[in-house]
Amino acid sequence: MKDVLYNQSFTRQYTKLPVKIQKKFKERVTLFKKNPRHPSLRVHKLKGDMEPLESMDVTGDVRALFVREGVVIIFHKIGTHSELYG
Repeated sequence: MKDVLYNQSFTRQYTKLPVKIQKKFKERVTLFKKNPRHPSLRVHKLKGDMEPLESMDVTGDVRALFVREGVVIIFHKIGTHSELYG
């Protein structure tokens, strides 16, 4: 499947998250690698100023934002809905 990379701002945000959320993110990335269209991930493209980012659900309120570059997925941001879009 695809290679997954994390930019510096993602890594900073990720390390500040509770361990429970970090673990959930790792589970979601594993699922994403197996089936990027799995309905529970709710992956969708963002519009406007957020383009070309895409969003993936981590928990009910936490999202991870990424871009696809060929077969590589690069995660850029992670946080609550209000942190990312507010």
